[in-house]
Amino acid sequence: MIAFDTQSQKLFCSRFVSVFVGVILTQVLTVLLFIPFGAYAQGKRIDLSDLSKLVNLKAPQISPDGKNIVLVTSRPNFEDNRYENELVLVNISTGTQRVLAYNRPRVRHPRWSPAGNRLAFLAGDKTGKLQLFVLPMNGGDAKPITNASRGVKLFTWRPDGIDLAFVAEDEPEQKSGEEKHNKSFEVGDNSYLTKSEPMPSHIWLISADGKTTRRLTSGLGGVSTYFPTGINWSPDGETIAFISQPRPQSGEIVHRSLKILNVASTAQHVVVAGPTFISLPMFSSNGRSVTYLRPVEPEPWCNPASAFLVPVSGGESVNVTPDIDRNLDARRASGYRWMPDGKSLLTLGNDRTRASFWLQPLGGKPQKIDLGSVDPLTSDPLSSFSISGNGSFAFIGVEPQRPAELYYMSSTSSSPERVTNFNDELASYNLGSVEAISWSGPDQFEENGILVFPPDFDKNKKYPLVLSIHGGPMYASKEGFCIFHQLLAAKGWIVFSPNYRGSDNMGREYQRAIINDTGDGPGRDVMAGIAEVIAQGFVDEDRIAVSGWSYGGFMTTWLISHYHIWKAAVAGAAVTDWLDYYNASDINLWPGYGLGGSPWLNNNLQNYWKQSPITYAHNIQTPTLILSNTGDERVPVTQSYKLYHALKDNGVPVQFIAYPISGHFPADPVHRKDVYRRWIDWIKQHFEMTLRSSEK
Repeated sequence: MIAFDTQSQKLFCSRFVSVFVGVILTQVLTVLLFIPFGAYAQGKRIDLSDLSKLVNLKAPQISPDGKNIVLVTSRPNFEDNRYENELVLVNISTGTQRVLAYNRPRVRHPRWSPAGNRLAFLAGDKTGKLQLFVLPMNGGDAKPITNASRGVKLFTWRPDGIDLAFVAEDEPEQKSGEEKHNKSFEVGDNSYLTKSEPMPSHIWLISADGKTTRRLTSGLGGVSTYFPTGINWSPDGETIAFISQPRPQSGEIVHRSLKILNVASTAQHVVVAGPTFISLPMFSSNGRSVTYLRPVEPEPWCNPASAFLVPVSGGESVNVTPDIDRNLDARRASGYRWMPDGKSLLTLGNDRTRASFWLQPLGGKPQKIDLGSVDPLTSDPLSSFSISGNGSFAFIGVEPQRPAELYYMSSTSSSPERVTNFNDELASYNLGSVEAISWSGPDQFEENGILVFPPDFDKNKKYPLVLSIHGGPMYASKEGFCIFHQLLAAKGWIVFSPNYRGSDNMGREYQRAIINDTGDGPGRDVMAGIAEVIAQGFVDEDRIAVSGWSYGGFMTTWLISHYHIWKAAVAGAAVTDWLDYYNASDINLWPGYGLGGSPWLNNNLQNYWKQSPITYAHNIQTPTLILSNTGDERVPVTQSYKLYHALKDNGVPVQFIAYPISGHFPADPVHRKDVYRRWIDWIKQHFEMTLRSSEK
C-alpha cells in the first residue's frame, strides 16, 4: 500500500499530486485484481495477529457406515476472550460441511449412536456445566438429557443404542445449622490449591430420551477421571469396564485398578489391581477379554506404556504390542482402538520426529502405516482418531507447513486424504521450512530433534538460534506444524526443538534413562544437539536463547544454571524444585517413582535437592523471563517465585510475569497470545542488545 507524508505533499502543486496518486492507485488496484489471494499471501510472514485465523480441530468421529465425519472446530474470539466451538459434519465423498450445533458453549466429545441415526455430545448449560445432549440426525434440535449439578465428565453409548452410561461427580453433603459454615476438609494427596473436599465420580445409566436414570456405582472410590480414561461397554451391553481409584484425590491416579461393573446387579469385580497407571479399557469383540494400557515396568514415571490383554475374570495380562517400542500412553497418544475384525489393534504414538499409526495383529508383528507427510495429532486422550464399521478411519493431522485439518483413510493400506481446508490461509503464508536433525548423543544414544528455518533461509548467512524445548518429559518434538515455532522463525531466527532422554519417541531404554537423572543427562543430550546444529555453519553463536514450558521450563532452568552460552532465557511454568512438586502438585506422588521414592524416606531428600535446578540458581548469569499461572496445580507457582528471588538477589536481569488464572498453560486466547508476545519480545530485546554491543 502506498502512503504519502504530509510535509512532502506540500512541495507539489495539488493538481500534480492528485494526478500522480490517481495513476499509481489505478495501477496498484489493477495488479491486485489479477493476483490470486494465495499468491499474495505467499509473501506474508506469520505474526501474532494471525493467531485469530488459526482454527483448531479435535475429536473426529467417523460414522458407523463410514460416510460422514463429525468433529469439533474451535476459533479464538479475542474480543470476548474465549474459544468458540462448533460441531461440524463433513461428508467424506463430497467434502460438504454442515454445522450441527450453534451457540453451544464448550461443545465437545461427539459420539455416534451404534446405528448412526443420533449423535451425543457434551455442551455447557446456562451455568457453564457440561451436560449430555442427543441430536437426531434425521432432523430436529439437540436435547439435553442430563442435569448433573457438577456436570458430566464422560459418557458412552450402550451397544443397543437405547441407553448411555455417563460419569458425573457426586455432590457434597448438604450441611445444616452451624455446620453449614464449616468449610474444613481432609487434604490427602491433593493439589495445594484445593479449597474443598474432593468428591468421587460415579457411573450412571440414562435412556437416550433422558426419561429414566439409574445410579450404578457409589462410595468413596470411584471412576478415575483426572486424566480421562474412558468407560467401555461389553458387546452384549451387560457390563462396563472402567478405571477406578481408591480415593478421589488427584494424587491417587497412581493407584488405579481395572474393574468390571455388572449393570443389572451393580456388582463389581477387580480385573487388574493397582497400584499402576492403567488407562483406556476396551472389550474384545467376543467380550471375553479386555485390553488396556499401562507402563511396561511397574513404575508409572517415564515408563512407556503398551497395550495388554486380560480375561474379564482376571488373571495374567499379556502384552499385545511388545514389538512397538514406543509409548502408547493415553495421556499423550490416545493409545489404540480395536479394528472391526476383532483380530487387530490400530495404535498411535510418537515415533522419532513424527507420529505413527501401527496395525497390530494379535499375536503378530506390527505394521507401520505410511502416512506420507502427515502427522496425526496425539494430544486428545479419548478422541485422537476413530474407526468405522468398514475399517476406514479419520484423524486430525498436521503437515510441516500446514496447520491442522481432517484426514480420512479408507483402509490401513490407503493414503491419507485431506478432506477439509479450514487453515488454507495460514498454509499459504511464507512459512519456515522444517527439517529433522539427528546426532550421536552422550551415553551412546542416537538422538534427534527438529529445526524450523526462517522464511527465505540462506545457508550462507548466520542466524540467531532459539531453543524451544518440549515438556512432558514424555512427549516429543515433531515435524508437524507448530504455530509458535513459525512465529519465532518469522523473526529471522532458527528454532531448534531437541528431543532428550525421557522423550517418548525413541523407545523404552531412551525414555527410562531419565529416571533418577532428571537434569544432567537430558542437559548433555541437548548440548550435544546444539553442537550438531552449530556445526552446520549457519548459527550466530553470539545470539543463542533457550526457552520452554513445564518440563521444558525445567530444562531451561537446568541449562542456564549449568552452561553459559545463552543471551536470553524464558522459563514458563518451570519445575525448579522437585520437593515443591512432590508436596504440592496435583499429581504429587508421581515424581516419586522417578526420584527414588518419597523425599522423606531414607535420606532421599538430598537426591531431590541434587536434581532440582533451584539448587544451582546461584550459577545463573542469563537474563531470564519467568512466566506462570498463579492457579497452576501441575507446577505450583511457588517454584517460579523461588527462581525469581534467586536471580534478583544475585543481580541477574529477571522479569516475572504471572497470570491470575487457573491451569498449567493459559487456556484463553488473550493470555495465550500475551505469553507468545512476551516470550518473543524478551528474546528479541536481548538479541538486539547483543547486536548493538558488537557494533560498537
